[in-house]
Amino acid sequence: MIALALTAGVLVSLSRQINGRLSLATSPMASSFWNHIVGFAIVSAVALIFGGLWPVDGPPDPPLLAYIGGTIGVVFIAASSWLIARIGAVNTALMIIAGQMVSGVVLDLASGIAGNTWMRAAGVAMIIAGMWLAQRRRTT
Repeated sequence: MIALALTAGVLVSLSRQINGRLSLATSPMASSFWNHIVGFAIVSAVALIFGGLWPVDGPPDPPLLAYIGGTIGVVFIAASSWLIARIGAVNTALMIIAGQMVSGVVLDLASGIAGNTWMRAAGVAMIIAGMWLAQRRRTT
């Protein structure tokens, strides 16, 4: 599981870098568009070959809000493509991770999931401090 998570992290960073370069040649929206078109084609082909595109036991019945993930993904890819071209991969990754940590802590608190809030807050503060240090070195 750890190796899979690390591989996913490497692939996310690589994907952002590639989309950032495409964004420089085109635009953030064009980069996001092509990212999603190619991704759709690949996932469709894999799902048609290996199955799993349609549930066997009938149509899914998720809440309507569950489908907003695609919209959020488009905004995320476009924003990442725009940011990487301007502030670099490390700063973009640090800010994204900080945003994920802050929203994760807020969601855990809102849903009542147990955990050490102070430790989580300290982790978020360290990520933000790391981003600040990385940005500071870049400008001096």
